[in-house]
Amino acid sequence: MFLGIDVSTTATKALLLDPSGKVAAIGKASHTLQTPRAGWSEQDPEQWWHATQHAIQQAIEKAGCKATDIHSLGLTGQMHGLVALDREHRLIRPAILWNDGRSEAECQEIRSALGLEGLVQHTGNDAYAGFTAPKLLWMRKHEPHHYDRIAHILLPKDYIRLRLTGERATDRAGAGGTLLLDLESRDWSSAMLRALDIPAEWLPPTHEGTDITGRVSADAAQAAGLPEGIPVMAGAGDQAAQATGVGATNIHTFALTIGTSGVVFAPTASPVFDPKGRIHAFPHALPGLWHVMGVMLSAAGSLQWYRDTFTPETRFDALMNEAATVPPGADGVTFLPYLSGERTPHANPSARGAFTGLSLAHGRGHLTRAVLEGVAFGLKDNLSLLAEAGLPPPAELRASGGAMQSPLWRQVLANVLEVPLVTTSTTEGAAMGVAMLAGMGTGHWADVAEVSGAAVRTGPVIEPNPNRVDAYDDSYQRFRALYPALNA
Repeated sequence: MFLGIDVSTTATKALLLDPSGKVAAIGKASHTLQTPRAGWSEQDPEQWWHATQHAIQQAIEKAGCKATDIHSLGLTGQMHGLVALDREHRLIRPAILWNDGRSEAECQEIRSALGLEGLVQHTGNDAYAGFTAPKLLWMRKHEPHHYDRIAHILLPKDYIRLRLTGERATDRAGAGGTLLLDLESRDWSSAMLRALDIPAEWLPPTHEGTDITGRVSADAAQAAGLPEGIPVMAGAGDQAAQATGVGATNIHTFALTIGTSGVVFAPTASPVFDPKGRIHAFPHALPGLWHVMGVMLSAAGSLQWYRDTFTPETRFDALMNEAATVPPGADGVTFLPYLSGERTPHANPSARGAFTGLSLAHGRGHLTRAVLEGVAFGLKDNLSLLAEAGLPPPAELRASGGAMQSPLWRQVLANVLEVPLVTTSTTEGAAMGVAMLAGMGTGHWADVAEVSGAAVRTGPVIEPNPNRVDAYDDSYQRFRALYPALNA
């Protein structure tokens, strides 16, 4: 068995992959979120460790296997979070998470210090409050008593690596989201460290996703119920792991993930970035591959908010049935999905959502359809930015996430994006991806093509409907005009 552990924001998941590439079981244990102030988001890393132990045990019990059947494991999880440790590896404060917005002023300081062009040239990215480096600068300014104790910093999944192996290490895909990695060399950027006055010795060594970074210690084996000495792979940040888990590991196949947020992910054979920093550019989980991606913050989260706020007693399938009776374009109703601000293409944490074009002739079905289309239009903006960066259109989009359960939404996305959608069977693509890396890193599968052929199971292809594609032209242009009009 190969074990994939995913330390996400809401839960830790443990997925067991058998030697044939079939998912044997998935265990899960939830986390709680701390919001000590508006816009802040923190978690206790010790909770991740306890959740990891419970999720592993649950997966082993569900699979009906022995712990000794587990051959190796890989790690993934939420990106960008800051785990600050002292010299004895003790936690200094709760982890500051990816969705924490307190460091916007520090982002501007970073842009001022390097210039946007220099920043993007070094890292492939603009500075965002979600990234790790601005959080460090915030600590230095606002919590000097904590900052002065720092000896090591880790990403969330790498804290679990430390607990499992006693080793400090990180993967290069996840390290790309710190704003401290040189995109081309795939290692820490001395220029960024000098510019921000961050000690290089605080950072862990970087590794490719299939590298062995340590082995499960005797204490961790006893705590987590794992065999002592099994290898722990570097793994990947959650988006690169998700792309691996759905088979987006070549330059012709993009990934589309629609959970709370929405991500369009494109593998590249060399570093690619947008000079204006409007898209993210990181290494992929696999050696010799990079990726660019656009991220919208409220994708399926927009539909969840809409249902919970206006009609919480209504089932999602009933809402979808009503929306299916409304023509493309929702008879002029437009929804702007910037409920949490936006990252791509506008990079504006103060952006806000809206319904426009309402009249007495419109009903609930129109609003529901407008939400589905507004999210699809936001993703089209992301796909257009990838094209502006020089990427050719994808042959297909490997689609995953909760939105893929709706036949209507799947077809709306295919029509708006004008790309065939291929659904995948796994519900935990990130954990699947690092379980695949664990199998590759120990030689069970020779390469990513072999493991993808064994583990990635695809569903029907949803082709764009040529009779519907043109129907969205006018409504997409309305959508594009809405943000600058409301933001003026």
